[in-house]
Amino acid sequence: MTTVQPRFDAVVHAPPRLQICGLLAAVDWMEFPSVRDAVGVSDSVLSKHVKQLEEAGYVVLRKATVASRQRTSLALTTAGRTAFAGHVAELRRITQGL
Repeated sequence: MTTVQPRFDAVVHAPPRLQICGLLAAVDWMEFPSVRDAVGVSDSVLSKHVKQLEEAGYVVLRKATVASRQRTSLALTTAGRTAFAGHVAELRRITQGL
């Protein structure tokens, strides 16, 4: 079992990005509208946060055409999963007073 090093991550920390990472950590891929609805933000706000995660190397996008409609799916990268796990571990450490 790999031990996660607690590490605060400013990119992950913003509430919408923390929610996005939490959602994506539980799945391989999730469609953009599902993430948007779960986080409760507009398309433009979600796009802004996804772009920041993507620039950090934490999220990848996959675009596909399904029934003549463009579909965008999101996934956490290995670096994104590591950053999210480390950030959650650091939040736990802080809140438990360790």
